[in-house]
Amino acid sequence: MYPRHITQDLLAALSDTPVVVLHGPRQAGKTTLARHLTTHGHPATYITFDNATALATARTDPTGFLTGIDGPIVLDEIQRAPELVLPIKAEVDRDRRPGRFLLTGSANVMQLPRLADALVGRMEVLTLRPLSQGEIEDRQEGFIDAAFAPRLPAWSHAGARRTAAVSKADLACRILTGGFPEAVARRALGRRRQWFEGYLNTVLMRDVRDLSNIEGLVDLPRLLSAVAGRAGGLLNYADLGRDVGLNQATAKRYLALLRATFIVQTLQPWFTNRIKRVVKSEKLYLGDTGLLAHLLDVTPERFAADPKAGGMFLENFVAVELMKQIAWSRTRPGLWHFRDHRGHEVDFVLEARGGTKIVGIEVKARATLDAADFNGLRVLADAAGERFHRGIVLYTGGESLPFGSRMHALPTTALWQMGAGK
Repeated sequence: MYPRHITQDLLAALSDTPVVVLHGPRQAGKTTLARHLTTHGHPATYITFDNATALATARTDPTGFLTGIDGPIVLDEIQRAPELVLPIKAEVDRDRRPGRFLLTGSANVMQLPRLADALVGRMEVLTLRPLSQGEIEDRQEGFIDAAFAPRLPAWSHAGARRTAAVSKADLACRILTGGFPEAVARRALGRRRQWFEGYLNTVLMRDVRDLSNIEGLVDLPRLLSAVAGRAGGLLNYADLGRDVGLNQATAKRYLALLRATFIVQTLQPWFTNRIKRVVKSEKLYLGDTGLLAHLLDVTPERFAADPKAGGMFLENFVAVELMKQIAWSRTRPGLWHFRDHRGHEVDFVLEARGGTKIVGIEVKARATLDAADFNGLRVLADAAGERFHRGIVLYTGGESLPFGSRMHALPTTALWQMGAGK
């Protein structure tokens, strides 16, 4: 079992909250972690609604199903049994002991109104995404907290030791494999392709259907492929729908289903009153770069030969790694993107809680940089004013260098090595 860095947060939530929801994409490791906790830290009865008999029983007599179980309960894939939501609420209102229910789900509970509305004030929600690079290497990343620290770790300053530049082959392997545990375990490209094909069939044909109560959704795979081709780009529902022959309303509804199952992620724009004209469209990303590579049929050879594909994949890779690390960072910042009407942009904006500090992050799939690569960060610094803490360009070179006041160039490897601990 891979170490999961949110384990301690999950145990802490179970120690003081009646209902804890662990949601995230299918096959990210929720079941493995939940079952592990039933014998290591949180003894409980484990029931999965992937089991047809358990599902039928829960749907037929949800109240009787719960009263027939003593002690804490783990209910796996709760989105398949919405009939249990109100009985769970009733049980919690009767007895608010912490840790009574650990619910896991392959759908975003914030987009499941019955669950979110009924259990408000009674639950804590944690997200388990596919493996981070640190979890794969058994180290806990500290990049986000280091980025907000008064000074970056000593190794990242000019004159400090030179870190090894990430090789194209190593970076390609990390990006094209992604973070799903089963995909990481399959070293052969052909075997990973088979796994991703089966994964998509399961999610699109069952999980999305369960959420939508629609049997057809025949256009959903084409829409997903179109989204993959736009990874890292601005979201325009009209253009996206036109690409696959859907009207704007249908495209928006289908994309909501893809977001609800964590296949697609979007970033909201960051803006301030200091800049009157900014682009306020969301940006699109895939929740896993291995899945992105499968959808676009990108092999290691094509990745190495196509600089444009390399840049898109690297940006998506950084996006999902940041989303993962936010879950266990001390800072817990919001994650945004920035673009003004003149075309100046910053790939990622990390904003500390309360908006007190801003860190901008640009991603460049190049081994050399110049001052122009920091233009977007300088515009962001002007917009954020005193709140601007630091600008970082992640690139594929090996040296950590300053580029003026509060601006730094860092190797991509800093994302999982800087501030890391066991």
